[in-house]
Amino acid sequence: MGALRRLVAALVWALPLAAGFVAQPLPAALQRAQSSIATPLRPRASSTGSRVMMMTATAPDPREKLKMAPKLASPPVDSSPQFPKVNGGLLIGNRKLVVVTGASSGLGLYGALELAKSNDYYVVLACRNVERAKRIAQEAGFPKNSYTVMKLELGSLESVRNFVFNLKAFKGPRPLDRLVCNAAVYLPTDPEPRFTEDGFEMTMGVNHLGHFLLTQLLLGDLKRAADPRVIIVGSITGNQNTIGGGLVYPRADLGDLSGMRRGAGFEMADGGNFFGAKAYKDSKVCNMMTVQELHRRFHDDTGITFSSLYPGCIAETGLFREKRGWFRTVFPYFMKYVTGGYVSEAESGRRLFQVVDDDVCTKSGVYWSWNGNAQQVGLYDPFAKEVRGAGGAGGDIFENQYSQSTADASTAKDMYDLSMKLVGLEK
Repeated sequence: MGALRRLVAALVWALPLAAGFVAQPLPAALQRAQSSIATPLRPRASSTGSRVMMMTATAPDPREKLKMAPKLASPPVDSSPQFPKVNGGLLIGNRKLVVVTGASSGLGLYGALELAKSNDYYVVLACRNVERAKRIAQEAGFPKNSYTVMKLELGSLESVRNFVFNLKAFKGPRPLDRLVCNAAVYLPTDPEPRFTEDGFEMTMGVNHLGHFLLTQLLLGDLKRAADPRVIIVGSITGNQNTIGGGLVYPRADLGDLSGMRRGAGFEMADGGNFFGAKAYKDSKVCNMMTVQELHRRFHDDTGITFSSLYPGCIAETGLFREKRGWFRTVFPYFMKYVTGGYVSEAESGRRLFQVVDDDVCTKSGVYWSWNGNAQQVGLYDPFAKEVRGAGGAGGDIFENQYSQSTADASTAKDMYDLSMKLVGLEK
């Protein structure tokens, strides 16, 4: 038993390091746990201060940045167009139309599957590899005529625009009922940044900017729906009021957004040098800030519900595909039996379905969570026979709190305005 306790204690310290972090001193509770097992809509004029100006005089040439990026293992950005499908209205019928990005694995796959099986939704699987997504959908058991696969390469703004064109051609005049922005990349072990086709650091380009443009271009189609919703997946790692976001280094920090102000070619939003683990956290802060800023700018006028969620730690997800094999083996056990933050892919899919479908989730600007707020290590409930309180499996949905930095309205406004310029919607 003593050897097992020492192993658990070692994992508590070693796994954050393996994820590309440096662990800081843990709280007493965690120490005790070691010993127990288109055209975008325009908002009304804002009165919250002068518009942030893009500083381009010192912006690096994105082509030079692309030359500097090392040849790493991830597939290259593929923005080649897909021939548009038409007459989708006959397939969709009376069902609601929902788009799910990154729907070929993890949360996106299982959430899309729940939606398709409900028979209330026709699902567009927006994925970068169309043939792979088709094969996986068949293997997962998507009902016939419940979905279609469309190409979306979030690392290319041109591909985002092509996707929107193809979606409009497919659905015709009918509105879009739901948009789920789920796809993400996580590159904690990269020594140097990779870049998108447009010269943006890959993590920020895919996780934030690609989804930002996609949302802007579809707002007009969404506002015509009866109960339109935009869901952008967040993360506790971007919230400093959680263990994963506040106690595990590096913390998310957009700083003064000096990187984004320089335009294409920036490595980090705050203007610093590339740090893969922080780049992911920063992108998640941008995701959650975008939800809040969209709510402030558009909810009252359009009726669109904008929300975010943290579905729990999906430890087997493909998001960790860049990690070493031993990490991918051990990490699920660590999250399940030590921290209590673990949730299965299937359960995460049911949670995403709830935010998309449940009448409880019609409040806009909300960050949804389950089973505690991940501000503590989970505690075993002998009656429920599960670990509770750390955001993991079980429990009920509730309205969680954004951290103070993530809820900073001034930074959110500046980040949003800069993003509009970066994706080419404003000069």
